[in-house]
Amino acid sequence: MEHCFELFASGLKTADAFLWGPPLLIILLGTHLFYTVRLLFVQRFLWTAFKLVIQRDKAIDGNVSPFAALAVALASTIGTGNVVGVATAIVLGGPGAVFWCMITGIFGMATKYAESLLAVKYRTKDEKGEVHGGPMYTIQRGLKWRPLAVVFSVVATFAVLGTGNLVQSNAIATIAHRAFAVPAWVSGLVIAVLVAMVVIGGLQSIAKVCTWLVPLMSGIYLAGCITLLIMNHTFLYEAVKVIIECAFSPKAAFGGATGYGFMLAARYGIARGLFSNEAGMGSEPIVAATSKTRNAVRQGLVSYTGTFFTIIICAMTGLVIVSCALARPEAISFSNNEILTQSCFEQIPVVGKYLLTFAIFAFAITTLFGWFYYGQECVRYLFKGKMAVPCYKVIYILVVFRGAVSSLSVVWDFANFSNGLMVIPNVISLLLLQKVVVAETEKYLWSGNLDRNDPRCVRVNSQLDN
Repeated sequence: MEHCFELFASGLKTADAFLWGPPLLIILLGTHLFYTVRLLFVQRFLWTAFKLVIQRDKAIDGNVSPFAALAVALASTIGTGNVVGVATAIVLGGPGAVFWCMITGIFGMATKYAESLLAVKYRTKDEKGEVHGGPMYTIQRGLKWRPLAVVFSVVATFAVLGTGNLVQSNAIATIAHRAFAVPAWVSGLVIAVLVAMVVIGGLQSIAKVCTWLVPLMSGIYLAGCITLLIMNHTFLYEAVKVIIECAFSPKAAFGGATGYGFMLAARYGIARGLFSNEAGMGSEPIVAATSKTRNAVRQGLVSYTGTFFTIIICAMTGLVIVSCALARPEAISFSNNEILTQSCFEQIPVVGKYLLTFAIFAFAITTLFGWFYYGQECVRYLFKGKMAVPCYKVIYILVVFRGAVSSLSVVWDFANFSNGLMVIPNVISLLLLQKVVVAETEKYLWSGNLDRNDPRCVRVNSQLDN
């Protein structure tokens, strides 16, 4: 039995490495570039998008406000990957990986806009008046291809239990043990209770918590980053210079003898950028579809501000690591990417370690909230019975506890593999429905009619096509 498990683990690791290798990177980055060109660099409307974030559309069908939908999406997107993930990219690809991570995020904004637009356009309403949407509804209603929608929902459910649940609760338990010697089972119990208190109330409860916790956790983390950049201000110019130079040419960094080439920097920077902002994965459109918005284009713009914000988080993390390494090379070790960011934050006297501990806890706990909703909607789509969602809630809460007390080497590979599989059906729908995206953009954005109502958004169709 043990031998079979080892074979399974080895095969899964190989499959995961292949999927998240050149094939998927090319598919995702290609989609980002395609939509950036096809939509005439829709990223240029970023200021307009920021203004839409704080506007509220009244008397319009939907479950939550655009800002609440964005907060839940950010809760799911801004996670430990934006902290540890950037450190991993720098360790494996050098400082230049930070540059490519940012560039990937900028292009990814166009894809995030497109998938969120489609989610709103093809959303539906149930018998209780609640709005539902996401890639599964986009595929079924836009492409009339239910089998592919089912595939997306199944792999997304597995990804939720892995990436959105097990690894997040494990991250909280690990950092609580490191910082305060809290036993894993205690952390697991506390996390499970907290998650239960929030998710049992559904999207409204999740949105209320995320609308205040996401700005708070992001502000605290960014405050720590800014403090470190001020402390290292004399090395800030050199840090930026090193990042840009290492992005395009081989260069030995931080006094090392080995230079990082362009290919390594691009490979790991692009991979981390694609994974951290989730553009093209199809997760965020599930909550974007619930927004109260007068047309799909408005929510598309609101959603891509989330990708922009992940770019800021990744850039700040990268600058902190590189500047700290230049300022205090003796205190920063690149042998362990998991504690690299922690080593940097410990340079802040007294409170540094606690700032990062709170940030990682908040990033992980909000990810648990947001991904719960993604899984709930996939289960609701797959199983029409009244008991499907309540059963899912119980399973999700039990898995939270399990993740805190388990070793997750295989779960990480399984979660990453499931995330990769989510991309394929989502990207298929994005590319096949690109004419719809362009037509909607031309109708509302390029023509200056963003305030115009789309009857199908204001009064959502309650009929789900078979």
